[in-house]
Amino acid sequence: MGRDDSAFGWRYIAAFTSVLIVNFACALDATTLSVALPTLSVVLGGDAITSFWAGTSFLLTSTIWQPLFVSISQIYGRRTILLYALSLFTIGSVLCGATGDFTLLLIGRCIQGSGVGGILALTEAMITDMVPLRQRGNAIAVLGAVWALGSVGGPLIGGVLAEVNRWWWIFFLNLPFAVVGFIGCLAFLRLHHITRSLGEKLLEVDFTGAFLFVASLTSFLIPITWGGVSYAWSSWHTLVPLFVGAAGLVGFWMYEAKGAIRPMIPTSLFLNRSTAIAYFLTFIHGLILWSMVYYLPLYFMAVHSYTPLLAGVAALPQTLTIVPCAMIVGIITAKTGRYRWSLWLGWALTTFGCGIMYRLDVDTPVVEWVFLLVTSGIGIGLLFPAMNLAIQASCAVEDVAIAAGLFTFFRALGQTVGVAVGGVIFQNRMQANLSTYPNLANLSGRYSLDAVALITHINTLSSDASETLQLKTAFANSIRVIWAVMCGFAGLGLIVTAGVKGYDLNQALVTEQGFVGREGIVGGYAGDDGERGLNMSIGSGKTTTVISSDPSVNPEVEMERAISSSTEDIGFAREGEAPAVVGSSF
Repeated sequence: MGRDDSAFGWRYIAAFTSVLIVNFACALDATTLSVALPTLSVVLGGDAITSFWAGTSFLLTSTIWQPLFVSISQIYGRRTILLYALSLFTIGSVLCGATGDFTLLLIGRCIQGSGVGGILALTEAMITDMVPLRQRGNAIAVLGAVWALGSVGGPLIGGVLAEVNRWWWIFFLNLPFAVVGFIGCLAFLRLHHITRSLGEKLLEVDFTGAFLFVASLTSFLIPITWGGVSYAWSSWHTLVPLFVGAAGLVGFWMYEAKGAIRPMIPTSLFLNRSTAIAYFLTFIHGLILWSMVYYLPLYFMAVHSYTPLLAGVAALPQTLTIVPCAMIVGIITAKTGRYRWSLWLGWALTTFGCGIMYRLDVDTPVVEWVFLLVTSGIGIGLLFPAMNLAIQASCAVEDVAIAAGLFTFFRALGQTVGVAVGGVIFQNRMQANLSTYPNLANLSGRYSLDAVALITHINTLSSDASETLQLKTAFANSIRVIWAVMCGFAGLGLIVTAGVKGYDLNQALVTEQGFVGREGIVGGYAGDDGERGLNMSIGSGKTTTVISSDPSVNPEVEMERAISSSTEDIGFAREGEAPAVVGSSF
């Protein structure tokens, strides 16, 4: 960015840093509980169902609200809605840490999840407001690095706090980061916002679409998560809300496409083949990632009898490789303007990495499983920024913010489904494997329902008892099937990557909520590195900012295109086309 413009000086850096601090707190919170859940279940007297919902409720609520947060931020402003989401996260953290009851813990986790969902989606949207597409890979990589750092530290911190029985600090540790982030965003994050009356804002909210979406997605996801846990998959408790939710989502899609005046989710996004495939890949990526994050620590705690802390350390070969790989993609993409290579390489390595994880067994030595985990970590890291850029480069200019928010939504949706798919696989295989042992056949149904309780039971047995080896072998053989299924999903991702088209990343930044420095909205300057910008009013008070570091991009021309795309008789945006010339870059 131009160094001579104060907007990209310390205030800009302070604003972006504040947003990163908030995301770091969310990353810690999302990963600390998994390794501490066995301890928490014992202390609070939870059973299999309550332990299951302690993790699942967070995933569900963080997924459901994401598109709505971004849609509302288009009307009320990103900073206002971000601070609201951060407040929800803080309130939920306090409630979880202060409670001694599992019911209140679940309520707190739901509030936390709602806040985290908003923070995730709004962060992606704000990056599209503040950073041109060509440099956006760097910003995405830095954000990914923060999340990876939190994901690495989360299991370690959770393990330590679980071992010393100070589990409430898992939630209270969020508070300093949340407070610092809140103050920083309030003081430095100044985005241009269109002034409207309350009545005008309310008229722009898609209330019908929001209700249909939240109600239908909730009805669809809840039975997916409790199927085989609270109720059998064949039970009406599972099937009825599942089909009702699916029908509601179809109705939501039809309403958004035909009936909504200002759609919450523009369906034109999915008319572009590359965009639709990239969202599908994002869903698969989230599914694979969270199945590993959730079930890999359980493997180490059950099969190798590791403490929660050691289980977090054991996962480091995978989690530590994600950070540098994501940053490498961001740097190379900013230099070359090409991103498809990382999709091909990332899915190939993820497929291979998940496949070789099938070798994880009872007697797998440390040196071997370290190398087994590295490959999948590299592949997953390469994919983080690549899919996001593929989506943003292929969509219409006025849809970029909601497109970025939907990226986090589809990843979170994949994470929710990933935990459910992994649970179904584990339960079915665990019951089948235990049935082969005559002394455990009668207990196979009970043991297979609750992996967390089974880990506690295994650790109470003598290490040289025959039952211990039988349970560990059955556990390892059940978990490894999850890796095999994830290998299949990754292979599918590799195949469909062929449908992702390469788009030119040299596109101007066109936004109505640009960053505001001391001299006003960013734009109308020539920076040290040749960046050029322009901002002007369009229509009734709408201000659009155009910034580009590519000398071939004319801000005046891009502004004219932004004006044109806002009219009803111009069709390029409604056809899902990108604002710059489509290239064939690999």
